Order: sequence, then structure tokens, then C-alpha cells
Amino acid sequence: MSEEMWTNRHSLAENADFKYLKVELKPLKKPDGSVVDDIFDAWIWLNNPKQYNSYTTASLRELCLALDWASTRADVNCVVLTAVDDKAFCTGGNTVEYENDYSWRPQEYRSYMGVFNRMISLILENEKPVINRVNGMRIAGGQEMGLACDFTVSSDLARYGQAGPKHGSAPDGGSTDFLDLYVGFARSVESCVLCEQWSAHKSLHLGLVNEIVPVLKDNEGTWIPNPLVRYDWVDTTSGQIVYGDFLTGEAKKAGLKILKSNKVDLSGLDVAVETLSWKLANTFPGCTRKTLTSVRKKKLHWWDANRESNREWLALNMAVEAAAGFRAFNVGGGVREDGSRISREVDFIEVRRAIARGENWSQDLVESWMPKSSDNNS
Repeated sequence: MSEEMWTNRHSLAENADFKYLKVELKPLKKPDGSVVDDIFDAWIWLNNPKQYNSYTTASLRELCLALDWASTRADVNCVVLTAVDDKAFCTGGNTVEYENDYSWRPQEYRSYMGVFNRMISLILENEKPVINRVNGMRIAGGQEMGLACDFTVSSDLARYGQAGPKHGSAPDGGSTDFLDLYVGFARSVESCVLCEQWSAHKSLHLGLVNEIVPVLKDNEGTWIPNPLVRYDWVDTTSGQIVYGDFLTGEAKKAGLKILKSNKVDLSGLDVAVETLSWKLANTFPGCTRKTLTSVRKKKLHWWDANRESNREWLALNMAVEAAAGFRAFNVGGGVREDGSRISREVDFIEVRRAIARGENWSQDLVESWMPKSSDNNS
């Protein structure tokens, strides 16, 4: 049997043509930067930077194929799941596709969620360690993809969080199963319900990520830590732990000036991923695989218990709150003449009033909740 067959013989996707992802084998690197012959890392890149690397049905299908391909290659040390550009790893599902193809069509969305669920399972059951290289925002479904991975190495400019209850959904693609395993119940429910984002520094402190790397560099080549977060440990007035909280007011304005006057360089992030990969390569592969399988059981237990019932609810919800939430996200946004921002959210108080009145859910009712360009509320 040829060496090529030994390497690829069990893949379902060896000859797949990837249009919406970048998929490549990168040689394993030693700490000195030299290349190891014949052993690789499989890098899978989401490639939709104009829409903050949101995924579509087509890219999810390809992601399933890429994860299977990487899992079954005998010459692959680990999988690196990442995305192009420096603004976002992934911000979840593509809301334009959601509104146009799936709103008011729950059975179609049910099929779509079947593809998404297979993708998450292919991460959780992968034969290789899966590293999430977080190059920017990890929000909503992007957060759920990352939570399914084994390791997270992050840009220190990245943000983490959910979006579901603010935009007509629930984070039932993995976050309600996985997040409390990382950060505990109180922080998990706070993130899943309130949808307030965490900085990379706060995420490291809470135990959500393994490592953060500075990616902002000045003209002299000096790395600059994220200028938009607090580095003091305790607020002396309140006694609250504030490390990693986002700056506000004048301090935020000053941080934004620093951010805009310097450049983002992800080379240090790549080195950190390569360093972790080298550590993983220096273990017995079978023992590492068994260890990962045992540790992943906690995630898989809840994922397998809940994914199908969650899928059914998410599908039905596309004819109710999701139809409103995704439309609001797409029609909102932008800036008014007075400089105030137009919301991407429905008028939640009017939603609650309509429910209290017992009104029938309809497209006309949904339209009445949409963001208004003349509304002075941001």
C-alpha cells in the first residue's frame, strides 16, 4: 500500500474542493523555527472577512468536510481552526442568509442546524487536538465553535460573548452546554442571557482561554498590550475585581487613539500556536487522543443530551422571535444625521407589551418593532 493511501485512506473528503474556506497543511515547526519533515498541522480558515467571518450554509458544509479530512490524516499533528484578517474569528451565522432563507421557514432552519450540529460534533470527536486560533471577535456561533475546541490561543484584542437573546435566539449551539464547564454557572448564565462581551484578558482570568498574545505593534516594533482594557486588579472604591474590564469615557477615547495609530501584527499569535503544536507533538499520539476523549466527555455528555431538542426549538423559533431579531439586525445599524447610532435590536419593551396584550404574532407586528432611523434612542 502506498504512503499516500496510508495517510488519506479513511477520509470522506480527501478530494473536496473548498470555495468558502482556506484549508492548508503547514509543516510542524520546532521552537527555533525550523521545519519538521513529514508531519503537519491542518489549518482551517474561515474566509468571509467582509461579514466578520460569519458562516453560511455552504461554508458549514465545507467545514464539516475539512474537519473530517484533518481528523483522519495520519500525518497531521493537530488542527488549527481560525479565520482570515484580524477583526473577527467568527461572529456566528450569517444574518442576511438567516433572514432571507430561514426566517418563517422553520423546517429549512432545522435542516441547517443539522449541518451546524455535525460540525460541532466533528470538533468534539476529532482524532486530533483542536486549537482555536482567535484572531478577533469570537461571538455567538463563533463562541460555540471555539468552546468545542480543546485549546484557545487568542489575540489580546479579541472579544468573547453571545448574541442570542438580544437578536432573537438562544445560544443552544453549544454555549448552554459548554460555557459553565469553563467559567461556572454564574458567569455562564450572565454571558448567555445578557450578551455582554468579555475582553481576552477577562476571558483568560475566567479560565475561558489558554493564552493571550499582544498583537498591536508600534513603528519601532514594540508590542503594545490591548489599550482598551483595565490592568489594575481591584477597584479601590467598590472592591470589585476589574482586571480586563473595558475602559470607558476619556480612558476609552485615549485607548482608541493608540489602537488607530498603530498596526496589528498576528505573527506573535502564530508563534504561540506553533509552540503549543510542538508541545502536543512531543506526546504519544494514542495517549493524547485517549486523554482528549476522556476530558471531552463532559462536553459530549451535555451536547448529546440536548442538541436535538435544542435544534427543534431553534427551528420553531425562526417563525417567532428569530424572525424579528434577525430582521432588526439587518435593517438597523448606521448613523443618524445627529451622529447617534441606529440600533440593530427590536424595541424590546414593545415586544413585551404586545405579548401582554395577547396579540397574534405576524409579519406586520414584527415590522412595528424594527429600529427607526428617526428614533433618538441608540
